[in-house]
Amino acid sequence: MVELPPLEIPEDGKLADNITWFARALRTAGLPVGSGRVIDAIRAVETVGFTHKPDFFYVLQACFVSRPEHRIIFAQTFKLFWRDPQYLEHMIAALSPMIRGVQDEQKAKPAQKRAAEALLDGVERDVPEVEESEGETEIEIDASRTMSREERLRSLDFELMSNAEMAAAKRMLTKLSLPIKPLKSRRTHLTANGRMIDGPETLRAAMRQGGEIQKFAPKARRERWPNLVALCDISGSMSQYSRAVLHFLHAVSNEKGAGWAKVHAFTFGTQLTNITRHLATRDVDAALAAAGAQAQDWEGGTQIGTCLHQFNRDWSRRVMGGGAVVLLITDGLDRDDPDALVAEMRRLQLTAKKVIWLNPLLRWEEFAPKARGIKAMLPHVDSFRAGHNIAALEALADAISQPDDAGEKARLMALI
Repeated sequence: MVELPPLEIPEDGKLADNITWFARALRTAGLPVGSGRVIDAIRAVETVGFTHKPDFFYVLQACFVSRPEHRIIFAQTFKLFWRDPQYLEHMIAALSPMIRGVQDEQKAKPAQKRAAEALLDGVERDVPEVEESEGETEIEIDASRTMSREERLRSLDFELMSNAEMAAAKRMLTKLSLPIKPLKSRRTHLTANGRMIDGPETLRAAMRQGGEIQKFAPKARRERWPNLVALCDISGSMSQYSRAVLHFLHAVSNEKGAGWAKVHAFTFGTQLTNITRHLATRDVDAALAAAGAQAQDWEGGTQIGTCLHQFNRDWSRRVMGGGAVVLLITDGLDRDDPDALVAEMRRLQLTAKKVIWLNPLLRWEEFAPKARGIKAMLPHVDSFRAGHNIAALEALADAISQPDDAGEKARLMALI
């Protein structure tokens, strides 16, 4: 087995130094940890003590974690930093995908790669060359590194991305577009290229010429642009996917010439939150930070039926006029009454021109609509598609442009 270089973590036993190094790792992993919190943590640990490891864990968590979505990153960084050698071995293998080994037995879970990157920053993880000899087992090489970086990111699950990979993915998402064709209105207007005859205007022109019709006045139907309405599930199982989709929607709402009249965005978990006004902010990081501050139920539970009822009651008439297209981003794992969910989904479908459901659970080939929430929602959507990576969002443009696109709905309906 290849010997890995040790991490540069202080071994002098000084409590304050170790907590300071741990705070630096948390800051590298993405947590907003300042010097004031480090001082508070040192004082809290000295006051409470750490005879039991769980007590030590929760004291530091109370000092360093201020947002629900940071709990997972804190937990993974804590395990790596405070001496779990086998866990560290798994994480080094997960960040070095050249050789099949430990990572085949335990794949990186959400936030583990970000925590490992923070602690392994600057540590050399390249595997040295191994001389071949007779009788030795040939090492199997994973060719994933031969792929272009963008191609690999297109197919990589949002939940398994590291900090650097997510930053690169966000840059790719800003370049995506979601064009829409205009809708034909029943209203008409005079135009030289029209293929319809405007009778009243033709008669008015004839009266000005003594009643003789010399030419017909052409007209055509007006064109109007629909609204795009996004309903994003921000519960614990959907948080990372919804962040990526909202980043994509920010790019769509600020793209000139995409055709959408307006892009409306709502988040839901245990309550419905309208974050549309934040999408108008040009700085995407500031926009999503403000949206996250407004939505108080990030990483919470899921009550899809209750939140859809709030949307249908309070917002449907305001944002659904003119043939709106609805993007429903959720895994469908609901705790509400399924009968109430069916009624709300039926009403949503009746008021929308098209309802497209993006479900990250479709990344699994063995996925089947067994959950009662999915069974209740699936019959009342027009298209059912995956939404777990960049490639799935790229395919969304084709789904919107094709009115008969149903995605995976027909196949899954057969399994119900």
